[in-house]
Amino acid sequence: MREVLEIWNGEAVPAGEVPVISVARFQAIVSEVLAAGGRMSALFGRPAPSGRVLVTAVLTDDPEGRLGLLATEVDRRWPSLAARCPALQAFERELCEQYGVVPDGHPWLKPLRFEPERRAVPEGTGMPGDYPFFQVEGEEIHEVAVGPVHAGIIEPGHFRFQCHGEKVIHLEIALGYQHRGLERLLEGGPARKSLRLAESVAGDTAVGHALAYCRSLEALAGVEAPPRASYLRGIALELERLANHVGDLGMLAGDVGFQPTAAACGALRAEFLNATAEICGNRFGRGLVVPGGVRFDLAPDEAVRLSVKVNRAFERVREAASLFFESASARNRTDGTGVVSRELCDALGLVGPAARACGASRDVRRDHPFGVYRFAHLPVATADTGDVFARAWVRWLEAERSSAFVAERLGTLPEGPVRLEVPPLPPERLAVSLVEGWRGEIAHVALTHEEGRIERYKVVDPSFHNWMGLALALRGEQVSDFPLCNKSFNLSYAGHDL
Repeated sequence: MREVLEIWNGEAVPAGEVPVISVARFQAIVSEVLAAGGRMSALFGRPAPSGRVLVTAVLTDDPEGRLGLLATEVDRRWPSLAARCPALQAFERELCEQYGVVPDGHPWLKPLRFEPERRAVPEGTGMPGDYPFFQVEGEEIHEVAVGPVHAGIIEPGHFRFQCHGEKVIHLEIALGYQHRGLERLLEGGPARKSLRLAESVAGDTAVGHALAYCRSLEALAGVEAPPRASYLRGIALELERLANHVGDLGMLAGDVGFQPTAAACGALRAEFLNATAEICGNRFGRGLVVPGGVRFDLAPDEAVRLSVKVNRAFERVREAASLFFESASARNRTDGTGVVSRELCDALGLVGPAARACGASRDVRRDHPFGVYRFAHLPVATADTGDVFARAWVRWLEAERSSAFVAERLGTLPEGPVRLEVPPLPPERLAVSLVEGWRGEIAHVALTHEEGRIERYKVVDPSFHNWMGLALALRGEQVSDFPLCNKSFNLSYAGHDL
């Protein structure tokens, strides 16, 4: 039997075909893949018939775009790989909470989400208020605590700084306040509520997560959305990217006190949200993407009008962004602030703009193309300084390319239906669906049981990979630069907490 089963993004296979190998060999393969520059897209557990825990990995390392699947059965303990493969630290903590699989030797075995169902909790840890924060000792060391309640309309998360004067020695981030048990809620589906739950993984990524969910069901059922639907899905996904990137540029400008760009981009974000609303009636794209295609279509004159609107709005974005990037005072705050090296980026397994700002050319739309992206390609935008400026610059380049993509696709919509019927799901099959959301790689893995219902559903939001990157970006920085660094990552609390 092959040790790794290779599949394509959006492909389903019989669950029994996933190779189940020894723990030692499983960990050796994972270590080799990560050491060679590959990534762990998903690592999750489920009960095995033997009473043990079946751990399945989804690896992305193939230059031709295939995904690797492999599995192993473990008891209540197994050797941790996190010390030499830091990208696995959160996955191992998650397995510990959900299934009681304790990773021996884990360097950071602390609660990840404070899931009430957790079966193994390290001694001395309880609810978020009892989190065992790392402490730096010294007469002149002081702590700065931020959150979980923040000013303004923002999700809850706690940040604990160990500082010497203004210099940050260490930042620890405690999350879990938004845990809803979302993966468990998706089990037993598909049901009427399932798509709404998928759209709610992260509210600002409703299109991205809905698309990943629908593509996983389509893969299980062996169907593919019609070409016109694939185009409209791509348009909605890029409008979501545009709205969020433009909004982030405005908020980054606001954090350094550069009001011309802050005011302009804050207003122009609404133009792209409204463009999405013109397609489906909802500014965040809720209700647009459905299994089998999309719920709404565009008439030819509507597509032309929308294309003109997007182009005009982006020309105004171009003017506002150029002011920001050409400003010496703004560059003074962003250049060299919150640096993440390429080496650290690879070790942590960062994704999305946070990774591409470090020079890592990773993008699902190119590396694992799906739908319209198999025929229409967007150049991958990268930078190499890994600082706040680089993360802002990558967002700007991506917004520019997304704008052109949307305008061109609106002018070349293929004829035909926008939705097809999805048959009942077959039993005991596994599907992997990757989508490049605006924050980075979104991974959904669906597994059916013998009756064709969802037995296990795994969601990995890009924020799950990137929170540790933010924590390490603050080392050696001024504590006053935290809002700027935080916004340059702009991660989702709910997407991490599930």
